[in-house]
Amino acid sequence: MRGPGETLALWLTGLVTAAVFAVLYAPLLISALFSVVEVQRGRVLWDTLSLGAYARVWSDPTVVAALVNTVVVALAAVAATAVLAVALALYTTSDGAIGRRAIELVIYLPFLMPPIVTGLSLLVASAEAGLDRGLLTIILGHIAFVLAVAYRLVLTRLQSLPASLTDASADLGASPMQTFRLVLLPQLSSAIVSGAVLALTLSFDETLISTFLAGDRMTLPLRLWAMMRVGFTPEINALVTLVLIVSIGLAAAVAWRMRP
Repeated sequence: MRGPGETLALWLTGLVTAAVFAVLYAPLLISALFSVVEVQRGRVLWDTLSLGAYARVWSDPTVVAALVNTVVVALAAVAATAVLAVALALYTTSDGAIGRRAIELVIYLPFLMPPIVTGLSLLVASAEAGLDRGLLTIILGHIAFVLAVAYRLVLTRLQSLPASLTDASADLGASPMQTFRLVLLPQLSSAIVSGAVLALTLSFDETLISTFLAGDRMTLPLRLWAMMRVGFTPEINALVTLVLIVSIGLAAAVAWRMRP
């Protein structure tokens, strides 16, 4: 049985939690509402309820082009990240790996540093390498940013596997490639997929790093940022709502994949 003090503490905790969620998510709900109704002089015109703003957004060729760039960048970055995460995890867990700590520092540092520092560093590095800013530099920047997440998930899963799996495979005459393809890869698949979906979520709405590396190319978050400079319109609220729906959907997929 809980005492009066514990019951009061639980109620207060619940109220504070509800208030925090209200502060965090109320603006998102308001943005979604204003994407389907118009507001004039502080009054909501309910008779203007429609989905016309969403149709106008998709009829804008600049928004469609930005969405295509975003999808290309995200898929390319995620594919490269998944391969690199597996390769690096296999190397750092192998016997006699050289520079294990240095490699992990390089992997984690872009993710842990402030995005403005990461973006500026990647801009300087791409300029020194002679790379023109565009989709390629954005992809490379996103790979550097999201690699830490995918690598950590794959590494944790790999370290949890018993060494007897690979030992038994070798005793049965399997080559290292056969051991990886038939033994390790099936065991790592869930971690690879979870890391890929989480990396896709981070890449899809990454803005600050892309700002430094985009050049004259536009991703969806950058296009949204450019539209917001002239004020909020139903089209902007519609685009914000669509981005939020995609981001929340990807986050939900990650949570579902990582459930016990």
